[in-house]
Order: sequence, then C-alpha cells, then structure tokens
Amino acid sequence: MSQLHYKSFFLQGLLTGILLVQMPALANSEDVILQRLLALEQNQQRLQQQLAERDARILELEQRLGVGPGQEQLQSVAVAPQGSAPATADGAQVSDSASEEAGFGKLNPGGAGYRLAETPYGTLNFSAWSYVRYLNQEGLDDSYTDSFGREFDIDIRNDFQVNKVNLTFNGWVYDPDFRWLLYTWTSNTSQGESAQVVVAGNLKYRFNDAVDVGFGIDALPGTRSMAGNFPYFSKVDSRTMADDFFRPSYTTGMWSAGQLGDDMRYKLMVGNNLSQLGVNASRLGEDLDTFSGRLDWMPTTGEFGPANGFDDFDAHTELATLFGIAGTYSVEDPQSQPGTEDINNSQIRLSDGTRIFQPQAFNTEGRITEATYQMLAVDAGMKYQGFSLMGEYYWRSVDDLEVEGDIPVDDLFDHGFQLQSSYMFVPKYLQGYVAASKIFGEYGDPWDTAIGVNWYPFRQRLLRVNGELLYMKDSPIGYSSIPYQVGGDGVAFHTNLEMKF
Repeated sequence: MSQLHYKSFFLQGLLTGILLVQMPALANSEDVILQRLLALEQNQQRLQQQLAERDARILELEQRLGVGPGQEQLQSVAVAPQGSAPATADGAQVSDSASEEAGFGKLNPGGAGYRLAETPYGTLNFSAWSYVRYLNQEGLDDSYTDSFGREFDIDIRNDFQVNKVNLTFNGWVYDPDFRWLLYTWTSNTSQGESAQVVVAGNLKYRFNDAVDVGFGIDALPGTRSMAGNFPYFSKVDSRTMADDFFRPSYTTGMWSAGQLGDDMRYKLMVGNNLSQLGVNASRLGEDLDTFSGRLDWMPTTGEFGPANGFDDFDAHTELATLFGIAGTYSVEDPQSQPGTEDINNSQIRLSDGTRIFQPQAFNTEGRITEATYQMLAVDAGMKYQGFSLMGEYYWRSVDDLEVEGDIPVDDLFDHGFQLQSSYMFVPKYLQGYVAASKIFGEYGDPWDTAIGVNWYPFRQRLLRVNGELLYMKDSPIGYSSIPYQVGGDGVAFHTNLEMKF
C-alpha cells in the first residue's frame, strides 16, 4: 500500500472518530437551535397579538371620533390646555384620536402635529402654535375718566410682536386611554416679566365615552370660547369685549367630560380659583370652592365641526346647530387674582374697568377682601354652507362681599351679550366676519364691534393671514397681548399671521 493510501486511510479514520465524538454535541446543538426557533416563534406570535390589540384600540378611537355629515369631527376634550386633548393652552384642543390618525413621522393637518414616536407602549406627538401681530392703537383717545371722576392715561401702542408661542407635547403611555399633555406657553408682549412663560400640562384617563377624567391645568368651561375650541376662532387669539369681561380662565383642578347620547356633551370641573396662571400656590385659599360646568346639545347633526369652532370653514352640507348652557361659581380674594399681564388672566372688574379688589376701588378708603363670583351663560349657533352665526348672553353677580372700611355697594350685577357671524366667500380660501358685544353694567355700558378678513393661502384652517378693524367704546378690559386697552375709546387695527401644526 502506498504512502498516499496510508494517509487517506488515516484521515478517514480521524474524521470518523471526530464525528463519533461530536455527535452528542451536535445533537445537543440541534436541540438548542430548535428551542430558540420555538421561542422566537412564540415571541413573534405575542408581538402580532399586541399589534392586533393596538390596531383594535386605534380603530375604536377612530370610531369614537365619529363622522359628521360629509366631514370629520374633531372632538374637543379640553390645552389646550383647551382642553383638552392635544391642546394648546388657550388652547386648542384637538381630539386624541386625531393624533392617532397621523402615523409615525407624518403631519396631521388637523392640528395634532407631528408623530415623533410610536410604540406598543405609547406615542409622542409634537405641535406648535404661534402668530405675529402688528397692532395700531393710534385711533384711541390717549386718556379716560372712570365712573368716579378719576383720569388715567392710556399707553397707546403701534408695534410688531411675536405675540405668543405654544409648544405642545402629548400622547398616550401604557394604555391608549391614559393620555398626557405637556406644554410651554409664552406671552411675548410680557418680555422680561415673570408672567411671560407658563410650563404646564395635565393627565387624563378615559373610562368610557361618557367619563373622561382629567387632572392638571385646564379651562373652566364658563363661556363658549372656554369650551376647548381655541384656536378655531374667527378672530385671532382675542375675544369680544363682553366675553373677555365675563369669562373665567385656566386653573388647576379635576374634571370629567364626555358624551351623553349621540348629540349631547358635558364638562364638569372643580378647581383652585378663576384664573391661576401666574398665581403662587401660597396665595390660594384653603377651600376648593371654584366650580364650573357646561352642557352642549347639537340636535340636527350631532356635531358642530372641528373642536366646535366658531366658523364654518368646512362648509356643512346640512344645517348644524348647537345650544349650550354654562355656569361658574367661585369665592375669590385679592391674593388669588393673577397679575394684569399674566397669561390669559381673568380679572373681576367693574364695567368701567376698575378691578374690584384694588385699594380704593370705589374712591373710598374701603376695600373688598373677599367676594363670590357667580356667572351664567347661554349660547346658540348654526353653520351651513360656509355661513356661521352664534350668539351668547351672560349674567354675572358678585356678592357676599367682605370689606375692610366702607364701600357704597353690597353687591354687583352685570349682564351682556356677544354676536359673531362669518362667511366663506371663497371656499377654504377667503373668509369675512363681523363681531359685536355689549355690557350692561352698574358703572357704564361699554360695547365693541369688529370687522375682519381671514385669508388661507394654503387652504388649511390653521394657517391664515388676518386683518381686523376694531371699534371699542369705554373698554373695561385690556392687557398687552390683546388689542383692547382699559378705558379705550376709538378705533384700533391689527393684522396677524397665525400658524398651528
């Protein structure tokens, strides 16, 4: 046998021996591989089940969103704050299910913003709202005299401002019914003051369609403009004189909101005070005695457009109607009042603009140290083929006065109304509107009227150019982020470029 044959025989024997030795190990390895493949298959099945459950929840949320006659309905939940679903603080409440429609990395044109993260355990959305304003108040008188003969100068403005910025993060975590909202809200007309920036938010859990409970900062739903429809205003970030005079504002509290049947919605809230933004917690009283609630009925179509807004940008093909009633009760004192420049502040004033808690408010040495605010508002509106009309009436009493010294009154009562109407002259492109309001007060009967135009260059509701001519008569309201001045008498003009995504 040749040397080559010996080597071949030797190699064959060596390989056979190696295989005999390794066969148990190979068998064990095969078992391990099979076990790992089985585990991977089980994990895949669990992931598929989780994805199926998640898709089912998303479908349920989309069904809860509902569809009106020929258009989607974005349900208001409360920034906004309102408000609240993904909200902007004054905020613009778009529904949570609207956020789910966008998909990861996409922009939802309904105002829910960009989807930044999407996992089986939660989502993260980002949205922003801001506007640039040019304001000219040179048509106003430069001073006014109040009901007690005291004369005050008016700081007439003629300037440009990046008026406000709101950056909002929202989503759900662990369970699509458990939602969170965090936002930063700036009022740039208060540059350099502590009132310029608010960082806030809220947490909510939806038990069912009728019970959606929230904790945190939100709007007291005392008037139509505080019912979660910001920024779906005809005006840009400003209310009529009467609305701003009577309304409550934002506070920290607890609330429940939801649907009652197919055409009714409600919100009930208990909070710290009428307007907490800018108020230190140590200034709040020891009692929780601020309550606000509203009920909305939409009998004809069961909806009133995105966030129940003021105009008919989407041009209803059937007549949509809304009727609402709201009530607010709060015990207030000087410490619980925000500063006049704090974001979205709400001051209790006489109808000549005098703040009731300020020293010598009634031109005496007396001063109110506590008062009970009670306000009732009713409103009605309709929308059809680009035309909208709404009206609201207010009754407000301020009584149970606790006083240091003497003042000439035991209680106060004021009432008033607002009217707003708009029409889309060019569908989803050019809109005109008019607004007016009047206050019947114990210290004067101020009023205002406005005419404005909205241009939507990209035919998107939340990006517009606005121009408004405003006439005010003896205004009882005013602070730097709105076009009104306390005591203002005359014409003001402002134009705005507003954006929200």
